[in-house]
Amino acid sequence: MTIFEELKRRGLLAQLTDEKEIEELINAGKATFYIGFDPTADSLHVGHFMALCLMKRLQMAGNKPIVLLGGGTGMIGDPSGKSDMRKMMTKETIQHNVDCFLKQMSRFIDFSDGKAIAVNNADWLLDLNYVELLREVGPHFTVNRMLSHECYKQRWDKGLTFFEFNYMIMQSYDFYRLYQDYGCNMQFGGDDQWANMLGGTELIRRKLGKDAYAMTITLLLNSEGKKMGKTEKGAVWLDAEKTSPYEFYQYWRNVADADVVKCLKMLTFVPVEEIEEMERSMTEGAQFNAAKELLAYELTQLVHGEEEAEKAKAAAKAIFGGGGSSADMPKTVIPVSELTDGSMGLLNILVKSGLAHSVSEARRLVQQGGITVNDEKMTDPKAQIALGSEGIVIRKGKKAFMKVTAE
Repeated sequence: MTIFEELKRRGLLAQLTDEKEIEELINAGKATFYIGFDPTADSLHVGHFMALCLMKRLQMAGNKPIVLLGGGTGMIGDPSGKSDMRKMMTKETIQHNVDCFLKQMSRFIDFSDGKAIAVNNADWLLDLNYVELLREVGPHFTVNRMLSHECYKQRWDKGLTFFEFNYMIMQSYDFYRLYQDYGCNMQFGGDDQWANMLGGTELIRRKLGKDAYAMTITLLLNSEGKKMGKTEKGAVWLDAEKTSPYEFYQYWRNVADADVVKCLKMLTFVPVEEIEEMERSMTEGAQFNAAKELLAYELTQLVHGEEEAEKAKAAAKAIFGGGGSSADMPKTVIPVSELTDGSMGLLNILVKSGLAHSVSEARRLVQQGGITVNDEKMTDPKAQIALGSEGIVIRKGKKAFMKVTAE
């Protein structure tokens, strides 16, 4: 099975500019391709995960990845999929985030011996002369065409700033520069990037008379059509300090039955034939649970390593097997200075631990009988809970646990 056939069977391919040419290049290991990552935070998250896995798959097939870090485009912000303008970041913040991204990416991509390279578009975008850019790039973009793309139309009513309007031009210029400087002949990205990617292929064709290609990968959506990778605490991060290996494991262990096979195909390196066989025989709860455990373990191992994956698996068994506590259970530490006589209100604890977004949500959870503290069901929203160094174990529903201590 070729790499292109495998990508198809895994359901990863969305839109392609030239399917035959892309298929031939990646199957022959002759693609020099890039994926861009704007450093909007100090950690990669699950939304980046599929792109990293795609880079790894293609590199294993002999193709050369270019990681493009958006030190320049990150100063503008991509309006695609956004209802509001992103907060502008300082150069120092962007550089810090770039450094964090590179460290995490090295777990997926082999940068040794020139097998992959990382570049930062700040190296060319920040030094661009505005008039020169207008003369070099401006004639090749029509406002009519740009405004026809969904990424701009969805912002039209709220107001699309001229600041953000330039993002497509910047990304297109990136592809043009990478083609010239590194022989980059393909760009891959999420399906919401299609318009920006087409701009790059068109700019290369118009300026250089050369062919370059673009391919988007399917967005990771659940069976309800919503993007995966969000929890009550926010994004599922790849940084262990932001989302612990246990929390990461549990996120995938708790995916819906309807999503587990898709996630195994799109995100793991389990042979696709094995997944398809599993899918054919999956008819009851125990089989779905086994598939979810495989998914959780494989992804935790990819991101955090085998040791952390084993610890997360053992912790889950200890907690859900009735033990109710584990050294690897997710923890929240509340400063002693915030306690009153060594105690804190239950609702405030639920909010500080991330088990509830707000006090009103916390009150509703308690009133509905969804909260236990040390295996005791809590029914009084006004309850004061004593906290110490030993801590308490809070359970929300059947699957969310948190150990809370005071220091």
